[in-house]
Amino acid sequence: MSIPDFTEAEQKRAAALLFNRYGKLIPLQLADSELQLGADPEQLTVCPTFYWNERGAHFIVCKIASERFRCQFFYSETEQYGTGREEYNDLETCVVTLLQVQSDHERQLAHVSSGATAANLNHDDYQGPVVV
Repeated sequence: MSIPDFTEAEQKRAAALLFNRYGKLIPLQLADSELQLGADPEQLTVCPTFYWNERGAHFIVCKIASERFRCQFFYSETEQYGTGREEYNDLETCVVTLLQVQSDHERQLAHVSSGATAANLNHDDYQGPVVV
């Protein structure tokens, strides 16, 4: 199964979304990721991938088919997060959701490190990152 590369328009849109989020140009790197797309755990598919890192977090957006995307952010091999949604059919929604979830996670970590306790955090309303 061959997955089409990111188009120039998709690359420009993703770069614009990152600029809007961070207020500066963020280097967006093209890469490939091997993902399990079907039921067979032995069958991996090479997927075009956007990668960037900013503020201590690493981000990937993988194109799994035309107009279908998966994403996650991570800090290390043992600290990886998703958005709670397996895939998106719109690149903009995928990137914006990923950025929002990571920002919420960053904010939550800041509250914890600032002396806030679990009792100070309203976990019932939190729709934050999902450990993957």
